Amino acid sequence: MSYGFLIDTTKCVGCRGCQVACKQCNDLPADRTGFRAIRTNPPDLTANTWSLVEFYEVPKSQMRLAWRFVKRQCMHCLEPACVSVCPVAALQKTAAGPVIYDAKRCIGCRYCMTACPFNVPRYDWQSATPLVHKCDMCVERLAKGETPACAKACLTGAITFGDRDALLTEAHRRIDGQPARYVNHVYGEYEVGGTGVLYLADVAFASIGFPASLPLYPLPAKTWAVMSLVPGVAGGAAALMAFAYLLTRRQRAMAHQASEESLRGAGLATKQSPPQSDLEIASQSSFATTAPAAGADPVDPPPSDEASKEEQG
Repeated sequence: MSYGFLIDTTKCVGCRGCQVACKQCNDLPADRTGFRAIRTNPPDLTANTWSLVEFYEVPKSQMRLAWRFVKRQCMHCLEPACVSVCPVAALQKTAAGPVIYDAKRCIGCRYCMTACPFNVPRYDWQSATPLVHKCDMCVERLAKGETPACAKACLTGAITFGDRDALLTEAHRRIDGQPARYVNHVYGEYEVGGTGVLYLADVAFASIGFPASLPLYPLPAKTWAVMSLVPGVAGGAAALMAFAYLLTRRQRAMAHQASEESLRGAGLATKQSPPQSDLEIASQSSFATTAPAAGADPVDPPPSDEASKEEQG
């Protein structure tokens, strides 16, 4: 059985109870926020906010606007692109459904952030030892047989947790039973091969922040084709640099040899003396400071004490 969420946006009232419950359960600090034109607060997912309620004003008729609220978090894809691009297996898809993260393995390459089609993983830029952060579907609570904190905190029934197949059946039952209430689309059923988080809405999903042009096939089919080339490319680059170094070194040696032969042919080659010891260098330096230079007037030695007395007498 693979767990997941069914989020019915028509039932969400924007209370943010799920957002607060996520912070409390995972011991996440608050983000510094301020007054903004948008009601979403904080304005996006962060390293300290793994679950976020987004606010949207959407047209419901020619003369009327309505609020719609969307809970955003990791989508726990059935075949996650983030897992496929991680070179050290810091991200893994479990059989139970959650996509989990092992901070001890992470090397900070941030490939997962680039690969995620939903722009979910966040990097802790303010930390001296930054890590990637995202929702893990309260995997520790699942291990105890408990419901994820966000689903437990929802008072309106907007978040339903359970087996993904059963949730998908329930989503289609609601659409078929109330076709005027919902658009005929379960978001996450097929997008990028399917996600563990499914959504229902009464407006176009593109109008409430969902990517509308995602492929229906799993993204690892594309990302793995690229990542599988990385070891070969890295090895080829190393071999190429080693070859370039050896070639350059050989060219320099040949040029030096040609220069020596040219000097010998002109009779200008000089025999190099062996390197001097430190003692020889020191003695030569001492002699150079005391011996007079060639052609210079000799320097008289300082007068003795007896000569000085005779001059004074």
